Amino acid sequence: MQTREFGNTGQQLSIIAFAGIVVKDETAENSSRYVSWAIDQGINYFDVAPGYGNAQNMLGPALEQYRNDIFLSCKTTEREAPSARAELEESLKLLRTDHFDLYQLHAMTTEEDLEVATGPGGALETLVKARDEGLVRHLGFSAHSSEVAIELMNRFDFDSVLFPVHFTTWFESGFGPKIMDEAEKRGVARLALKGAAHYALEDENQRTREKCWYAPIEDQDLLKMALNWTLSQPITAAIPPGDPELWQMAVKIAQDFTPITSNEEEQLRENARGRKPLFELSHA
Repeated sequence: MQTREFGNTGQQLSIIAFAGIVVKDETAENSSRYVSWAIDQGINYFDVAPGYGNAQNMLGPALEQYRNDIFLSCKTTEREAPSARAELEESLKLLRTDHFDLYQLHAMTTEEDLEVATGPGGALETLVKARDEGLVRHLGFSAHSSEVAIELMNRFDFDSVLFPVHFTTWFESGFGPKIMDEAEKRGVARLALKGAAHYALEDENQRTREKCWYAPIEDQDLLKMALNWTLSQPITAAIPPGDPELWQMAVKIAQDFTPITSNEEEQLRENARGRKPLFELSHA
């Protein structure tokens, strides 16, 4: 598995991550099997969050023997310092580790998220303190709003931003390029979400895969093009779907990553036309 540098840290990450949702609601045996398989494929970047059901409970024991050899990232949706601290400590306990390599403000979306998390007594204070204590090494955030993402980078020197780098959303709504440009300009590492997504569902009850709230790409040729497009952007790594079968397909495709061609990009642009993007810009 190819690796790329995480920002300017010197840390090399596999270009595909292990999505923690893969082990949500799985047996201990399956969780261990998926983690071992990922390690065998050369994956060293593992991503999880408290919001992913019981994924932390399942990932902790499965990952314990490999902990010193991997890059482990976790997140908090809490916006105030005390609750963020409590969630951080619980995550460390469940994941059987004494530190996270990356800890992130999760799903930063609204103006309220921004103001509370970065204000007095906000969750960002917990992240900084945890870094000072050695409980986390790097600080980042994941973004569901382009405007909030850019303002967060204005307010604090984050190490990374995790955001959708997904062809339908990129081409149809213009969500992604501004975050990419700002992060690149500031030397903030870019981590990609939803590279194997196809389009948004009108109703999440229409989902075809329990662990995907959107319509995932299930056609292997299209998945290869979509993932190659995402990995051709100036990013460190991509987090594939949480569905075990689709995740394994994505890993195998990434093993043979080849940069996207202009012809393939045009095919993706045509495929995206008229489809519902996963995210929209707040202001046109």
